[in-house]
Amino acid sequence: MFACFKTELEAFSLDVNLWLPAKGVTALFGHSGSGKTTLLRCIAGLHQAKGDLKINGECWQSAGFFLPVHKRPLAYVFQEASLFPHLSVRRNLEYGYRRVPEGERQVTFEQAVAWLGLGEMLTRMPDKLSGGERQRVAIARALLTSPRLLLMDEPLSALDHNSKQEIMPYLERLHEVLSIPVLYVTHSPEEVARLADHLVVLDAGRVVASGELSETLASLDLPVKLGENAGVVLKATVSELDDEWHLCCASFPGGELWLPNEGFQLDQPIRLRVLARDVSVALSKHEDQSMLNVLPAVVESVSENDRPGAVMVKLDLNAAEGEALGCTSMLARLTARSVDKLQLVPGKSAWVQVKSVAVLE
Repeated sequence: MFACFKTELEAFSLDVNLWLPAKGVTALFGHSGSGKTTLLRCIAGLHQAKGDLKINGECWQSAGFFLPVHKRPLAYVFQEASLFPHLSVRRNLEYGYRRVPEGERQVTFEQAVAWLGLGEMLTRMPDKLSGGERQRVAIARALLTSPRLLLMDEPLSALDHNSKQEIMPYLERLHEVLSIPVLYVTHSPEEVARLADHLVVLDAGRVVASGELSETLASLDLPVKLGENAGVVLKATVSELDDEWHLCCASFPGGELWLPNEGFQLDQPIRLRVLARDVSVALSKHEDQSMLNVLPAVVESVSENDRPGAVMVKLDLNAAEGEALGCTSMLARLTARSVDKLQLVPGKSAWVQVKSVAVLE
């Protein structure tokens, strides 16, 4: 655990009490005005508010004590890259790097350049870079200060669609190689699905959900409605390759899914996203149909959806084979009429049919 923070601001009611993991990416998610950026700025020390904050057991703020921003070993990546316009990419990167004693450097110059793919642009000036390239430089510059905590405030929100697609693979790579914990503010379900390990959902300045990503996304009582983006994220491993049909099998606790082989290797870890709208439910296993992915399950819970006449059903995979409930969950968005026709109630055995699987990394 690396952070515990509880505070209230006069200008904005913020009431948060959190313990978060000391590694991986924690996404602060919610609609505009939910308090995401306010919380991040409190952790950074940019807002001085009542409360307590501890990072890896070290107190940064408590009653009568406030560690100034410049003494907090963190890096902050804003929505805008804010590079020094008169310095080349190399000199922008070196600005913070040279100020870190050699023995305290956690990230080398070469690592940051390689991770963010900056090798061919070190001599270029910021005004010669695309929006995505500038943000990659800003992230690398932040990492080269060797922070103990990396804060990212909607780093993709100022980019167009093409720039977002350009930078996303680099953020996913950081997710794999960084040992520095990251707090990532976003209102994008796609960014949450692709990057986060842990999810904190904020609404009106309060935490309404917090936990491991797949578990939290599968919760039917998640107050922030995701609409068309509702679904689950699965961490899987490539367990089989079918060269004849250009397919691969991705295995995870509770089941496996077949999907197009996009150059994967055996035993390669991948992240999969299955949207609730792409899942159907049957009471028996049908062999004479086109879907390759049909998995045994048990209905865990049923809840009204945010669309009239729609119902969200949460199912536990493999539970029909006698394994413990809660191994891996799947969400299915069905019509209320279908749920009534199939009499889908908690505890009922069923078959999950998956129409589409998105590979996120």
